[in-house]
Amino acid sequence: MELITFFTKFSDEESCKAFYRDIRQKEGVVCKKCQCKKHYWLQTLWQFKCSSCGFRTSLRSGTVMENSRLPIKKWFLIMYLMSATKKGYSACEIQHQVGHKRYKTIWSIMHRIREAMGKRDEKYQLNGMVEFDEGYFRIEASKEDHKNSKRGRGSKRRQNVAVMAESTYLEDIETGKVSKHCRFFKMKALSSHKSEEIDETVESSIDNETIVFSDESTSYININDFVEGHITEKSSDETTNTTLKWVHIAISNAKRNFLGVYHKIKGKYLQNYLDEFVYRLNRRYFKTLFIRLLVASSLN
Repeated sequence: MELITFFTKFSDEESCKAFYRDIRQKEGVVCKKCQCKKHYWLQTLWQFKCSSCGFRTSLRSGTVMENSRLPIKKWFLIMYLMSATKKGYSACEIQHQVGHKRYKTIWSIMHRIREAMGKRDEKYQLNGMVEFDEGYFRIEASKEDHKNSKRGRGSKRRQNVAVMAESTYLEDIETGKVSKHCRFFKMKALSSHKSEEIDETVESSIDNETIVFSDESTSYININDFVEGHITEKSSDETTNTTLKWVHIAISNAKRNFLGVYHKIKGKYLQNYLDEFVYRLNRRYFKTLFIRLLVASSLN
């Protein structure tokens, strides 16, 4: 959606509220009291009323906007900016663009939206042929890291991230040239190098009828128990550029993105930033990304 189209369609608070109401009606509202999914709209109160028990649900209730006093129009603008470009914006820049006084409010809202992005992608598993590897992302050292660091050893400033990419081999019939087409990605921040955490990540993120390609890391010894097949290759430059090509492209692009947009990232929020990056990456060809983000935010 172009910027001029956005401001024309969502010119005031009422138009934003009406559009969000239509989205919630289409996606379905679940009653918090009796779990009934049939509601009707109370226009004068701007609330949904359960047809079973009569419990009322506000327009924001059950969404990322719940308990927020920020106008819905500003929420829309923030979501639009977060989905309008491949690189994204920092909270400081969005605070400036939205014209809000408090940085902390914008920062908190952006993390709510990132969590909604992550929950949306958690609904899907990768399948077919999947590349699997790990990357190290630089994070801000915590106070505990500084306290425990010893002279000459430095403090922990990198966190391990599992990166997965659906990749399909394509062959040109005329030339016989083989290439790889990439579809969807997943990234998960890890707390350790233990195989148990790798196993949990594979089981939750990859369909069990999938062929997984990886290097020969000892942390990957159980992957074959959760998928149809696990093919390993000794780690080398050739493996990086061919077998695990798309995984390493994603790692490089994510690092470049974080370095260019954010000054520093705390370890406990790294997953949120990864979720935002992957959400946009998986929908890189979508022309209605903002609308899809509104839908994801309404299902929080």
